[in-house]
Amino acid sequence: MKPEKRPIGLAHFSAIDLPPAELVSAAAGAGFDAVGLRLFPAFLGAPCYAVPQGSDAARELRLRLDDTGLEVFDIEFVVLDADFQPRSVLPVLEDAAALGAQRLSVCGQDSDRTRLTDNVAALCAVAAEVGMSVDLENMGWRPVRSVADSLDVVQASGAANAGVLIDALHLFRNGGSLETVSALPAGFVRHAQLCDLSGPDPETDEDQIQEARAGRFAPGAGELPLTGLVAALPGDARISVEVPLGPGQDPAAHLAALRQGVRRVMGA
Repeated sequence: MKPEKRPIGLAHFSAIDLPPAELVSAAAGAGFDAVGLRLFPAFLGAPCYAVPQGSDAARELRLRLDDTGLEVFDIEFVVLDADFQPRSVLPVLEDAAALGAQRLSVCGQDSDRTRLTDNVAALCAVAAEVGMSVDLENMGWRPVRSVADSLDVVQASGAANAGVLIDALHLFRNGGSLETVSALPAGFVRHAQLCDLSGPDPETDEDQIQEARAGRFAPGAGELPLTGLVAALPGDARISVEVPLGPGQDPAAHLAALRQGVRRVMGA
């Protein structure tokens, strides 16, 4: 698929204070084609939302999706730590699958690689029950630090519905390059998240976390080779934009700037 023809999604973290139905309306207004939903907390106390089947929230979200023509492509964010129980997430996956979600994003917070790999395999089996797939994202402050780490775990899991999530920040801040993406085996990358960055690599884990949560720029507003990254991705990989709303920013203006930025990066 030509880059300019790919549908573009909006990650919920880009406007995390908007409930799902409001996010869909705002994303449609800015010209996005899909949304991701934060249905699990990324860390203790982090915002997330529930859309149980049959609830008012789910019905309102379904109406907004139908009215706008947008889809829910992915949900996030599950932390796979030493205590993770794969079947514990099934009710939320069922809710998400009922809305059409295709993929779940996770990260690896378990230094026992064998146990982590087993949990990825088990989670993929649970996700397959509702027709969903699982993408493992690398983060520099976690045991699954690099794209190579994600690939190692995904391959070792043996799960046909396991993939590697490419996030531009985590790719380039943790030793990855365009060549890293181009060299990935076929079939392992189905989703990528774009943002831009400026300045030197953070020196500490705390600095990395701060940049990931509050130091991203709209695509094209920083120094990353995002046009090259899009070109290096498989033709069927979906693309989302993940750049959190800053203090005092207007959500509509922020999302419009993100859509304009990604449009320029993709050559449309």
